[in-house]
Amino acid sequence: MIGFFLRWSINLLALMVAAALIRGIRIQSIEMGILAAGILGVINAVIRPVVLILTLPINLLTLGLFTLVINAAMLRLVSEVVPGLVIDTFRAAFWGALIISVISWMLNIFVGSDGRVVFIKKAGGNRGQK
Repeated sequence: MIGFFLRWSINLLALMVAAALIRGIRIQSIEMGILAAGILGVINAVIRPVVLILTLPINLLTLGLFTLVINAAMLRLVSEVVPGLVIDTFRAAFWGALIISVISWMLNIFVGSDGRVVFIKKAGGNRGQK
C-alpha cells in the first residue's frame, strides 16, 4: 500500500514540475493536482497498454517515438476528466508528458517492485584496504 502512495506522490511531483515548466499547463489547486496524478496513474495502468498494443505497427515504424504522442494523448485525456488541470495545446501536452515521463522514470528507479525505497550501494567500497 505504501508503494501505491509513493508512486502517486511521484506522479504528483512530476505533474507539478511539468506545470511549472510548461507555459500551457496549469493546475488550479493542490487538490486538483492530487486528483489528476491519481487519474493519470489509473489511465497509464489501464488504457495506455491497450492503446500501445493497438498502435504497435506505428510504434515499430517510428522506432518507439510514437509512444511520446500516446503519452501526450493520455495527459490530454486526464485534462478532459479533471476540471482543475488545464492543458491549452497538444504541444504543451507533448512536452508535459515528456517531462512527466523523465521525472517519473528517474524517481521510480529508487522504488522497488514491492513499493519500498531502494538504496543503491557503491560497489567496491573496501578498495585499498587490507
